[in-house]
Formats: sequence, C-alpha cells, structure tokens
Amino acid sequence: MSTSLWTFYGVMKPGGLLVATVNGAGAALQFIYVSLYLIYAPKDKKVKTAKLVAILDVGFLGAVIAITLLAMHGNLRLTFVGILCAALTIGMYASPLAVMTTVIRTKSVKYMPFLLSFFLFLNAGVWSVYSVLVKDIYIGVPNAVGFVLGAAQLILYMIYKNKTPLPTKSMDSVKERSAHKVKDGIEMGARGDDHDNQEDDLEEANGKKKRTLRQGKSLPKPTLGKQFSIPKILKKTASLGPYDLYSSWYHHYDDSDVDA
Repeated sequence: MSTSLWTFYGVMKPGGLLVATVNGAGAALQFIYVSLYLIYAPKDKKVKTAKLVAILDVGFLGAVIAITLLAMHGNLRLTFVGILCAALTIGMYASPLAVMTTVIRTKSVKYMPFLLSFFLFLNAGVWSVYSVLVKDIYIGVPNAVGFVLGAAQLILYMIYKNKTPLPTKSMDSVKERSAHKVKDGIEMGARGDDHDNQEDDLEEANGKKKRTLRQGKSLPKPTLGKQFSIPKILKKTASLGPYDLYSSWYHHYDDSDVDA
C-alpha cells in the first residue's frame, strides 16, 4: 500500500519520475509476494489476508485516488497524498521497534536479520539525501526517521552479535519444572483429600464400634429373680431331704433376720 501511494504521488508530482518508477517496481514486487502468499497459505490465513488486501490495498487506495482527483485541486492534492505517504512510511520504519525490544530482552540478534536492517538503513539514507536535493519535505521527514531507526538497529546488532543469548532450553526447563510443581501440588492435594477421607471413614468406623461396645456394656444384667427362678427352686427343693430342707429354710430365715 505504501509503495502504491508513493507511485501515485510520483505520478502527480512534477519531476517525480524517479519516485514513480522506483515505488512502482516495489509495488509490483509486493503484488507478486502477496499473490504467492494467497496461493500457498492455509485456507484460514488465505481468507483473512484476502480481506485485508481487499480493504486496504484496493479499497483504501481506490478511495484516496478518487478523493484526490475528484474533490481536490492544485497543490492540495500533493499535500494530501504526501502526508499520507509520509505517515505510512514512518509506520513502516517504526515496525521493527518490537523486534528491537525482543533483541534487548533476549540479548540475541537472531530475531533481527542484519541484511534487512542494513538495507532499511541504506534506503532511508539515500532517500533522505534525495529529499534534500529536490527539497521535498514529504520524502525527507519519514526517511530521516527511518535513517535514525535503521542506525539504532545496526547499533543493537553490533552490541549483541557476540553476546550469549539466553538459553531457550533452560527457559523451557524452568517452565517444565514449574508445570511439574503445579502438577505435584495438585496430586498431593488429591492424596491429602483421599487421606482425610480415609481418616474420616476410620473415625466413623471407630465411633460405631465404640457405640456398639457402650451399648453392650449398658445392657441390663440378669436379675436375681431370673437366676433363682421358681422352677429351679422347686426342682432343688424336691431333691432335698427333710433335714436338708429344714436346714435350708433355717438358714434362709436366719439370713433374713441378719439382713433386717
């Protein structure tokens, strides 16, 4: 989208043949890249990318061209399109800021290819010089910003190219240990719950046993009347002789008197 707008800007600008041809070639290359992506991308990403292309590269670009040609006249056209081109170019050069943050955090330049950073720096520098020669502020401002950001990327590359990056394996092992600790904690909690349940069951069983024993101890003992029932007394009396019967009755009454 940025190269397409710059091509349109170069077509409208007097003496902007260089801007139109260079950015036209870039737009053609980007079109080929997007087409290949749409052909070989997975279906879900293909649909999403096609929607973005339709909205931004076709819809937005078409709206800008229509508004510029139909609603504006003279230098206002160049001003409008130049501001849009400058804003998009600054956004393009600022996009590697996230990568620069990653390089600082991981102390590794594998996320920031050297050739890409170098050519962004070189491209911004050349266009900055060109803007000074043709006195075009819309080309100069965004490319000056890109030149500074490109220089910052190269400086980061020189700082961290020989640094030992944070080992990803150790980070993965830390994550795995943390996951194992969480898992062990859950399992210990589950075992603790099972142990508590077993203790509760044991206590309940012991309580039932104690209640049974208490119930057994609290049962009434046989009374004296049951021990010396009438049939037993009669049977014993029948087996006694007269002397024995008298002696038994005598001792019975004697014991009664003593108790009294």
